[in-house]
Amino acid sequence: MLDNIKTSFFIKKFFLYVDEGKKLKIIKYNKNLQNKIDISLLNYKVFSKRYIIYEKSGFGREYSSYNDNLIYEGEYLNGERTGKGKEYNIYGNAIFEGEYLKGKRNGKGKEYSKEGNTIFEGEYLNDERNGKGKEYDYEGKTIFEGEYLNGERKNEKELNNKNLFTGKVKVLGPNGKIIFKGEYLNGKRNGKGREYNVHGKLIFKGEYLNGKRNGKGKEFFDDNLMVTQEYQGKEYIVSLLRFEGEFLNDMKNGEGKEYYDDGSVAFEGEYLYDDKRKGKLYIEKNLEYEGEYLFDRKWNGKGYDQEGNVIYELNNGNGKVIEYNDDGEILFEGEYLNGKKTGKGKEYVYGRLIFEGEFLNGKRNGKGKDYNFGGDLIFEGEYLNGKIKGDDCKDND
Repeated sequence: MLDNIKTSFFIKKFFLYVDEGKKLKIIKYNKNLQNKIDISLLNYKVFSKRYIIYEKSGFGREYSSYNDNLIYEGEYLNGERTGKGKEYNIYGNAIFEGEYLKGKRNGKGKEYSKEGNTIFEGEYLNDERNGKGKEYDYEGKTIFEGEYLNGERKNEKELNNKNLFTGKVKVLGPNGKIIFKGEYLNGKRNGKGREYNVHGKLIFKGEYLNGKRNGKGKEFFDDNLMVTQEYQGKEYIVSLLRFEGEFLNDMKNGEGKEYYDDGSVAFEGEYLYDDKRKGKLYIEKNLEYEGEYLFDRKWNGKGYDQEGNVIYELNNGNGKVIEYNDDGEILFEGEYLNGKKTGKGKEYVYGRLIFEGEFLNGKRNGKGKDYNFGGDLIFEGEYLNGKIKGDDCKDND
């Protein structure tokens, strides 16, 4: 943990995170990116999945070290979550809001689904539901009201049976269009069903258990691809397959395939519940990478050219890589450290070189050169945190 960081200056910071137990470097600058400030770091700890920026007592924030997304913001006391706060998953979705004591949920709070709906509100003790509380389904209807002990329901209050419907149902959205149709058991999705977006376009069909996607299913591209087709004088919305495979508790888990919008396979392999996967990545139907991913970063595996020759290898996110877009055009060639651009590298747009230089933690840091699409040199100098050093107006991240 980082204690005793206090300054009235504008902070420019970057983290050089290698592994648990190694040093975390922090640099502070004033608003002109000058006058480096000495910082006192007392009793800090680097976590393997997050880093924390806060004063010893007061307001602070925690971030995921995998993608730098905010995962907590709220009050601290003696370096631990104490007071009111809000938690997020690594994708930025709120999952809890309430009170904490010594790093754990204690007091009143609310839990949220990935869609942002309240699924529980009540009392907590030592990170578990303890005391009075209510659970809700995705429509906001109460499915349980009563006492909890160590996370388990106690003294359940019987609810009106109309809230616990069972059988085949259709659920309408605010505009009157169907957003779900399928099977329910005791007020939750159980069995086969289909989900639709607000425009009536199919976005998922498959199996459910206790209100969550569990079993085999198919996901379809959402609003960004509104394809229509005419049949017997009537126009229909076409749903293009994006993924087919197995799910567990709303997450991809097991064998599966991802597709491009032209129907060709983008990825096939095995998905693991903790956001890991391993398999084969294809670009323009050619094998581009085979191996493991960690939070969508290539981690352990081999990259191939269009002739099937191995052109790079990664070991725990480290090594030289060549990246391509979905059209097979080169995006980046250079070095990775912990799955991020670190060291010397080159960036391209539409196959044209636009930058060559040094990177740190996925951003331009150090000496580099910028080029326009015509290949003319337009800047040569130093970068800091993705920006031209000393220029707050030019953002090249």
